[in-house]
Amino acid sequence: MASSSVVSSFQPRTLTDNMVVGISKGFEKKLILVGVGYRATVEGKELVLNLGFSHPVKMQIPESLRVKVEENTKITVSGYDKSEIGQFAATVRKWRPPEPYKGKGVKYSDEIVRRKEGKAGKKK
Repeated sequence: MASSSVVSSFQPRTLTDNMVVGISKGFEKKLILVGVGYRATVEGKELVLNLGFSHPVKMQIPESLRVKVEENTKITVSGYDKSEIGQFAATVRKWRPPEPYKGKGVKYSDEIVRRKEGKAGKKK
């Protein structure tokens, strides 16, 4: 019984702390597009991503978030609600997660992608 009260009292403290920090400082997440032809632009209230599909991917930006694109490959999502920022960034990343062979895809700026060697190829 005591363990359930510890868990329930921990979560609201963290959520209220995130709300206070969000209002005073704000939160932000940075995404980087890695790959030839991978680009992002903001058109009005939409984030338009060119990720190698036959069509551009258009995502509606929520009212409470601000999305900034620098150099066509760096996306900064900022706002007050930490969970909403993380959810939007995860949705963007879901379109093309980074792959381990060439490292192409949408990755967080602080994310490290472990690379694989690939095929051995023929010896010369």
